[in-house]
Amino acid sequence: MQTIRNIVILTGAGVSAESGIDTFRSAGGLWEQHRVEDVATPEGFARDPDLVLRFYDMRREAIQTKQPNPAHHALGRLEREWPKKVPGGSVTLVTQNVDDLHERGGSLSVIHMHGEHLTVWCTACDRRVPWTGPLIHRPPCPACSVTALRPDVVWFGEVPYRMDEIFAALSEADLFVSIGTSGAVYPAAGFVRTARELGAATLELNLERSAGSSWFEETRLGPASEIVPAWVEDLLGG
Repeated sequence: MQTIRNIVILTGAGVSAESGIDTFRSAGGLWEQHRVEDVATPEGFARDPDLVLRFYDMRREAIQTKQPNPAHHALGRLEREWPKKVPGGSVTLVTQNVDDLHERGGSLSVIHMHGEHLTVWCTACDRRVPWTGPLIHRPPCPACSVTALRPDVVWFGEVPYRMDEIFAALSEADLFVSIGTSGAVYPAAGFVRTARELGAATLELNLERSAGSSWFEETRLGPASEIVPAWVEDLLGG
């Protein structure tokens, strides 16, 4: 059996769904309520900024009322305890989610490749600052005072954040785990192929088989709040 030292974990909407955060692709999800082109592209923002700002103001307000579930807490535990079990080992947590439930669940270092609801980006001074309130009234940037704030969320057609760090982690990974993802959004959907090509073991934990399930060596199905803690328990040896 392959020795596991470095673990890279990718999480998607399925991890936060049980905390009551709306997903985009499920039946009745956000993409059925809004067109992608209208609320998740730079062109949509240029065309109707009020619509986009209201959409993200609602999401930002909603996530602050939600709580991390057992999957978030289990991954936080894994990050803290894995280096103690395997000296020199590492856990890199990459998420497509823009909520802060991983952090509130105990994860100390999260790569938010699609941005974060609780920060905003000033397109005038290129700074990102913590933000919990609305943007609809066009508040000035706390750093430069220019009225140029937008949601710090990666829209379709934009480049995800920290890709160099992610691929560097994948190049050192012994195990790649995908949790609660659709397997349909690139570049994240391609991480499993990269990991396999580089010799890492691959595991999918999901509610149901994803578009990329065939690329994984093993798939375990069930609610994230159940299968993620069970996997972490097995990995840490009780």
